[in-house]
Amino acid sequence: QLGERALAMTALSASVSPDEAEEARALAKQIGARHLTIDSKELDDPRYAANPSNRCYFCKTELYTLTEKTRSEQQLAVVLDGFNADDKKDHRPGHQAAREHRVISPLADVGLTKNEIRAWSHRLGLPTWDKPQLACLASRLPYGTQVTVERLKQVGGAERALRELGFKVFRVRYHQEVARLEVSADELPRLMEPALRQQVDAAIKACGFTFVAIDLEPFRTGRMNDSLAKSGGVAKRLLAAAAVA
Repeated sequence: QLGERALAMTALSASVSPDEAEEARALAKQIGARHLTIDSKELDDPRYAANPSNRCYFCKTELYTLTEKTRSEQQLAVVLDGFNADDKKDHRPGHQAAREHRVISPLADVGLTKNEIRAWSHRLGLPTWDKPQLACLASRLPYGTQVTVERLKQVGGAERALRELGFKVFRVRYHQEVARLEVSADELPRLMEPALRQQVDAAIKACGFTFVAIDLEPFRTGRMNDSLAKSGGVAKRLLAAAAVA
C-alpha cells in the first residue's frame, strides 16, 4: 500500500541466519518497499552475551535504537514491528524495549493471530504466508549459556544442513557437545529413516558437535522457556538481576 514511502530495515548480526538477509531483500522488492540492511552489535553488550532470560530485551534495545536513528534520518513517521496477538501469550521481554522506543505493533493492536496473519498473507500473495517460524539463533542456546559468534555459527550451520536435507520445521538446540534436534510431528517419521538419519548425523557432527540427539517431543515454539515456568520464575528473576548488575 505504501510502496516506496515504506522503508524495510533488516539488522544483520551473527544471531541472524544468513539466508534471512536474501529473503528479506526479495520480499521488499516484491512489495515495492525500499530496503536497508544495517549491522547490529548486540553481541558487544555483555548483558546480552550472558544470555539471561531477558536476553531479547537487550537485543531489541540495540535494534530499536538503530531503527529510531534511521527513522529520524529518513524523516519517517513511525517504526512498526511484527508483534502479534499470539506473542502476548509467551515470554517476550523484547516487547518492553519496543514500548520504550515507541514502536507500534499494528498486528497486535487489531488482535490478529499468527494463523490469521498467514491467511491474509496467502490472500495477498505474499510468499511468506507458509514460512516456518524462525527466531534468532541465540534462542537455540539455553538461558545462562554464553552467546558467542562461534556457537551461533555452529548452530546456524547445523540448521542450514537440515534445511538442505529437506526439513522445514525444526530447531537445533545447543547443549555444549550435544546437538538436540526438534522437528515437527509430521517430519519426525522421516528423520527416523535409517539412511537419512545417518546423513543428518554426519552433517550435524561436521558442524562441530560430538553427539546428535533427537528430541521425542515434536518442535513447538517457546520450548526454551519451559525451564522458567517450572522454576516458578525464580531463574528468570535471578538471571535478570545478574544482567542488570
